[in-house]
Amino acid sequence: MDKKRIMHLRGVAQGLEVTVHVGKDGVTEKVAEEVVRQLKKHRLVKIRLLPSLEQDKRDAAQALAAASEAVLVEVRGRTVVLAKE
Repeated sequence: MDKKRIMHLRGVAQGLEVTVHVGKDGVTEKVAEEVVRQLKKHRLVKIRLLPSLEQDKRDAAQALAAASEAVLVEVRGRTVVLAKE
């Protein structure tokens, strides 16, 4: 995905509500399945990494992107945005 498209998706994501929360268990199979389901429906999903998550935020974001075969658009604080190409 090119940089211009990623910048556009970042702007669109600002208006989205968080629809997935990742807690202390981290990136589990059920979380990955939910992200895949939402990506199929919306093509752009916003995920909140809760403070109880023990894994590094960037590592968790990359694990979510890999598990859902999505593009990591942005990690800002504890919020992750993923997009399906």
